[in-house]
Amino acid sequence: MTNQAGLTAHEYRDLLTAALRESVYADTRRPSAHTLFMPDSHRTALYVDNVVVPGGRGVGKTFWYHTLLDERLRELAADEYRINRLRRLKVHPGHGLELNSERYPGPPALRGLVEAGEDPYYIWYAVLLTALGQEELRGLLEWRDKVAWVRAHTGAAQLTLERADAEAYATKIVHLLLFDALEHLHPDRAHADRLVVGILRLALEMRFGTRSIRLKVFIRPDMFESARLAFADASKLSGYAAALEWTQTDLYGLMFHCMGNEDEEEPELARRFRRLFGGWETEEAGARHVPPMLLRNDAFVQEAFFGKIADPFMGGNYRKGKPYTWLPNHLMDGKGKTSPRSFLQALATAADVTRSTDPGHDRALHHEAIRAGVQDASKRRVNEVSEDTPWVKLAIEPLVGCQVPIEEEMVLKLWQDADLPSMLAADAARYVQADRPELVRTGPRHPDDLPRLITELRELGVMTDPRSDGRLDLPDVYRIAFGLGRRGGVPRSRG
Repeated sequence: MTNQAGLTAHEYRDLLTAALRESVYADTRRPSAHTLFMPDSHRTALYVDNVVVPGGRGVGKTFWYHTLLDERLRELAADEYRINRLRRLKVHPGHGLELNSERYPGPPALRGLVEAGEDPYYIWYAVLLTALGQEELRGLLEWRDKVAWVRAHTGAAQLTLERADAEAYATKIVHLLLFDALEHLHPDRAHADRLVVGILRLALEMRFGTRSIRLKVFIRPDMFESARLAFADASKLSGYAAALEWTQTDLYGLMFHCMGNEDEEEPELARRFRRLFGGWETEEAGARHVPPMLLRNDAFVQEAFFGKIADPFMGGNYRKGKPYTWLPNHLMDGKGKTSPRSFLQALATAADVTRSTDPGHDRALHHEAIRAGVQDASKRRVNEVSEDTPWVKLAIEPLVGCQVPIEEEMVLKLWQDADLPSMLAADAARYVQADRPELVRTGPRHPDDLPRLITELRELGVMTDPRSDGRLDLPDVYRIAFGLGRRGGVPRSRG
């Protein structure tokens, strides 16, 4: 069936599948001109003087890390965001997922340094001096030797720093050292926190002590919060922080951008899709297509266009909700934030489910398939939070089978009955160092204080703030896969 927009439901479905297939691998897929989507809300995160960029899983930290490392993509960002300083940068990697032992220590070297008691500040100082071209460090192959040199030659190190700053200022450039993937610094959270504190100490020193040397730290909010508790001066960096957040229109703008830039499997469908809504701009010799502002930022226009792709309602009538608002609302965490990765994954699953269960449907996305997409996104989100903060799963498991909203007293009773503090202690014991057990803090900050565990779950967005009647709730993006019920809500996962 050909609808009034000029693409059939089948063609929309194929275009969505092709365009969103790689969304699962966003952290490992390098950005390119055609995948570079720039939400207005992310502009301040790219300001050179904004040092800390907090963001949860799947919001774009690694994407922007790689974008800033790429001169061509930086130029595109400078144009679109109108940030001229992005054109006058020398960008260096300070830490990331990829192995780059010439620039920063790899996992074995970093773990060896930390477990030998090395001060993390000197580790990152050595990384910075390496980026600035410290001559004596070039001939040293081992990072332990580089760090030892820095500790033993503080005067020479300081002189290199001052000269590099003066030269950069004179030539109107800025040295920018980027940090990403901080959750991979060390498997022991206590060591990881110490390493993060070292990065932030150096970042603070460069922010206030130099004119043309800056660090930019992409970091999970809970890790930044832990650092602020351990390093009082870290609070000074809060004024130079810009979080990566996504509005509803940002999310749909990203979806339309992906569809219009699908140049591998369905380039002809992408070309036809762009013709349906005039005003797309083509850049980089056809390598990047920028959606018109209305399609990026206008909720009314987006909803009307999405109505050509998805069912009009999430059931038989408007009382069930409209997909345009229903989908992002059911993917929000407890802080009201939606991950673009979860959003795109839900859409990709919805396209696949519609294709397999109702291929003749007159819309590309059946409303029941959209529900299935939310269920799948919930499973993936729970897997992510279980990897990042394993104690969360231990805390929620005693609640499985309950209905939310739930009384706080019931939560505390279930935790007491399950002896949650002992479970958390046993989990933490796997990482205890025999020589310095006092340093270990792999779980929550207050494992023995059950009411404060609720506060920590709220800070992570796994629980919402208490309702007006005092009851606690879990957002659907966590509730479904964790196995809690809600009357009239999206069914919890059964597999």
